[in-house]
Amino acid sequence: MAGFCLNDAITKYSSQSMNMAQVMLIRGAFASLFVGLLAWQRGALARPGSMLQPLVALRVVSEAGATVSFLVALAHLPIADVSAVLQALPLAVTMGAALVFGEAVGWRRWLAIAIGFAGVLIIVRPGFEGFSIYSLAALASVACCAVRDLATKRIPKAIPTLLVSTATALAMTIVGAALLPAMGGWTPMTGDSTALLALAAVLVVIGYQFIIMAMRAGDISFIAPFRYTALIWSILLGLFIFADIPDLPMIVGATIIIGSGLYALYRERIVGRRKIVAESTGPTMVPDGI
Repeated sequence: MAGFCLNDAITKYSSQSMNMAQVMLIRGAFASLFVGLLAWQRGALARPGSMLQPLVALRVVSEAGATVSFLVALAHLPIADVSAVLQALPLAVTMGAALVFGEAVGWRRWLAIAIGFAGVLIIVRPGFEGFSIYSLAALASVACCAVRDLATKRIPKAIPTLLVSTATALAMTIVGAALLPAMGGWTPMTGDSTALLALAAVLVVIGYQFIIMAMRAGDISFIAPFRYTALIWSILLGLFIFADIPDLPMIVGATIIIGSGLYALYRERIVGRRKIVAESTGPTMVPDGI
């Protein structure tokens, strides 16, 4: 979670000197290189045609929407606010699994979902003075991430994870290049700015590697709640790097979201089922289309 949040902080800092399309392009190029080399080393690229499998394509498209909307929100909102809204992702995936796949969700978890989204509304503040249109971009990112996770759940197990990651990173690089003219064109880069975006890509790869290690070594229901430590990192990074001080609605809303998410995980342990919500809280936090 620290790796993901440091990546977000670097991305937000970079957006002060270049547009987000350029950030996507450069960071995605580095990520494609790193992930592609890892996939090649492990033999995951033996069947590249699998990238065109419909569910893989759906995942990539939803990831593109999630990444673009997330980066737009991140460029204009405090990093802690965006992170807090993204904490509603497990609840959104639970709701999607129930509505799309017919997953059994009891009334207690439905209540947790409703309360969690009430917490999101407290942070977003629709219709109030503190409302920002960019908050809708953060909500759009949650929706796209939920579609991504639901699609990922149905991708055939024969398709290697690293192949899917490589396809995603390549697609995000292409999307960044396509959006570059519309977002202001190319800004000359210094060695420092290039190195920072390379570091951001490395941090995301490191984050996913540590999550994979944790998932293989421990119980998923124990590991999942640690995703919420991202909010602590986001608040600290926002405070010390961007001088962003969380306001009361953000703190109250984030507390409600986290409490609802933890209760939903608790209910899953009570009923003894390994549901999709627990899986979504482990390997993903923010859009991974770097």
